[in-house]
Amino acid sequence: MSEGGPEEARGGDAAGWLAGPATGSPLIPERVRMVVMTDPRGPAWLDSVPGLVEELARRWGLSLGRPLDHEGYTSAVVPGETRDGTAVVLKVGFPFMEDRDQAAGLRFWDGDPTVRLLAADEESGALLLERCVPGHSLRTRPAEERDRVLAGLLRRAWRPVGPDHGFRHLSELIDRWSAVTAEEEARWPDPGLVREGIASWRELSRPGPDDVLLVTDAHAGNVLAAEREPWLIIDPRPFVGDRAYDATRHLFDVRERLAADPAGFLRYWADLLGLDVVRVRAWAFARFAAEYSESDEWWRWAAGMARKVAP
Repeated sequence: MSEGGPEEARGGDAAGWLAGPATGSPLIPERVRMVVMTDPRGPAWLDSVPGLVEELARRWGLSLGRPLDHEGYTSAVVPGETRDGTAVVLKVGFPFMEDRDQAAGLRFWDGDPTVRLLAADEESGALLLERCVPGHSLRTRPAEERDRVLAGLLRRAWRPVGPDHGFRHLSELIDRWSAVTAEEEARWPDPGLVREGIASWRELSRPGPDDVLLVTDAHAGNVLAAEREPWLIIDPRPFVGDRAYDATRHLFDVRERLAADPAGFLRYWADLLGLDVVRVRAWAFARFAAEYSESDEWWRWAAGMARKVAP
């Protein structure tokens, strides 16, 4: 996350864009505003963001630049510098369930292979992060390079946690997503397939002895070019669970390659990750079959893909 030098905004709203509610501010990309407004807490959060950004800039001694029009859906992201010239990113995220433990996860990984957490505001969940420079995403690289880099980063991230780690288990996330899908039963593209997917999801997500801390939202858009390392993961959503779950997010970005040779691509991808292809295939089926989508067209496509990758 790095585009241009920071405009001076320390201790006030000198950059201009801090003034007024975030509903009409470049602080909040339009897609973030639309997602947040689906939640009853959305309007109040949007209105609170400019004041929070200004207060944190004073507290942490930041010079802030123009907000980034990033590709995420849940946060305001502002580049800046600390008093000693360290390049940083201030991230203020909406309090969605999936993001709750991001600060704890970044502390756990401590910059390997993620960006470093420099400070956190526990009350709001705002994070001060190491800024990736030059900051372009892994999406800019050729397809097979994206595969190799992402697989290598994930293998480094997967580590067991201690008995008192405090992270939630993946089964909690799957139970929540299953409930969301169940609420949309009238829209299911193939009821039998969706029911089978939900059952597989719940079976696969049970706690196991080899569980590790997962990134859960690992895709090329969440990997940025940096100086400290060639590539770093941003925006992890940590849960403890089965490594093979982390293989699934990338599949949404390689749909054409996956559709052309489902068995071959899953075998290749599992090998890069050092995982059992049977387990990866089971997770891929469950996620394509059961995951809710606002788009009927996409849900029909996912159902077709679930049939192709079915164990």
